[in-house]
Amino acid sequence: MSIFTRGRRWQKAYLPFRKLPLSHRALAFVERNIKGPLFGCRMCGNCLLQETALICPMECPKGMRNGPCGGSTPEHCYVDETRPCIWYKIYERAEKWGRTGQLLEVLPPLDWDKVGTDTWADGFKQIKKMGLGHLLKGLINSDTRSATWDQFFREIRQPQWWQGDDKPHPAPAHEPYSTLEAKLREGRFVVTAEIAPPLIATPDDIIRKGNMLRDYIDAANFTDNPSAKPRMSSLACSAIAVQNGIEPVMQIAARDRTRTGLQGEVLGAAALGIRNILCITGDHPRSGPSPNGRMDIWDVDAVQIIWMIRRMRDEGRFLDGREIKVRPPVFIGAAGSPFASTDRFQAIREEKKVNAGAQFFQTQLVYDVEGFERYLGALDERGVLGRVFVLPGITPLRSLRAVQAIGSVPGVRMPRQIVERMEKSADPQEEGIQITLEIIDRVKKLPGVNGIHIMAIGWESIVPRLVTESGLRKGETTS
Repeated sequence: MSIFTRGRRWQKAYLPFRKLPLSHRALAFVERNIKGPLFGCRMCGNCLLQETALICPMECPKGMRNGPCGGSTPEHCYVDETRPCIWYKIYERAEKWGRTGQLLEVLPPLDWDKVGTDTWADGFKQIKKMGLGHLLKGLINSDTRSATWDQFFREIRQPQWWQGDDKPHPAPAHEPYSTLEAKLREGRFVVTAEIAPPLIATPDDIIRKGNMLRDYIDAANFTDNPSAKPRMSSLACSAIAVQNGIEPVMQIAARDRTRTGLQGEVLGAAALGIRNILCITGDHPRSGPSPNGRMDIWDVDAVQIIWMIRRMRDEGRFLDGREIKVRPPVFIGAAGSPFASTDRFQAIREEKKVNAGAQFFQTQLVYDVEGFERYLGALDERGVLGRVFVLPGITPLRSLRAVQAIGSVPGVRMPRQIVERMEKSADPQEEGIQITLEIIDRVKKLPGVNGIHIMAIGWESIVPRLVTESGLRKGETTS
């Protein structure tokens, strides 16, 4: 356990990928043996401690560098329950120190050429660049201390190829990139629904379910290997949907991609006519069946994906600076997590996604409507509502067993009264449908809600009934 945090280093410190000069090896040795015990440092080569309340985010099993995942809790990490959620601890200390504003800055992914090397040499270079006298003068003066301190560390943690910040980056004036975006901008109340990617190597299942839903939804969402279980790729499913006249929302999970593969997939998706992309970090491999794949695999996180895709679209640049002559015209979405950690912390995380470029949220499952309303209130307090379209996630309850399974999913809150209703019902499936209709009726009336996202989890045949009986006809306008 490190001295300045209640967490502990999840894996050993990184080693460099190349032989370094003796002076750098010596400096790295000293840095590793000081920062390791103090902060749980993994020698990532791009230290973020100044931005993360002196708690190393690399203690997170997912290696999250821009905030907690959707399964975060105040009690423990959902990947390893023997440790705390390190990002919850970062938010908690940052709030205590009055530095939550620093948590909005979009931090870069690792530069793997620097991984395992020291960061102190960069600090010495920055001292030389700023001038020791100027630096000391700025730090001594109470009026300039904070600005000088932030300037010194910013140039270290934000390399030229990234240049992340805490400012909003709305899309420039444009015609809607997708039909879904057009309807949302017109003020229509939209309905999207998941179609579970099949476990077979044929398009028949997607075509059949798409035809069944096409008159009831505005777009079909295709998940990307949820729960770390392999299915047909979201890219392939989305392409099949386009070929059959159905608007897709393609998910991209950071878990399964490098930054190179990600940028290439975005170009490919755009070339295939896919115009909506939902960016997620993805479930940890421990969520999947045995044998588990490699667990220390995240090259980027959801916020970084949003940042990269927005820059590809709006600035016409790859991460390495090369020009994109034909930019990908895509509507960028993100996952909202109403019940992860606390409302006020999650609102910071959602604001960061919107600042980075997210234009719509499809949220985790909503069963606690009062809790969801508090979440919307927290977003409103931070000025997020009105800057992003919000589509709360709704999943119909099919059985008592489903209630128990869904209630155990990280980031989902299942009220006790729903469990009791399902336990007492003579027909749990019908009771679950009525509960779902009641939730839809309440949620669609909340300020800031722009549509409904139905996640039927393989029960797509129930979607037409839910849409019909809840009055969610296509074209309805928001209040």
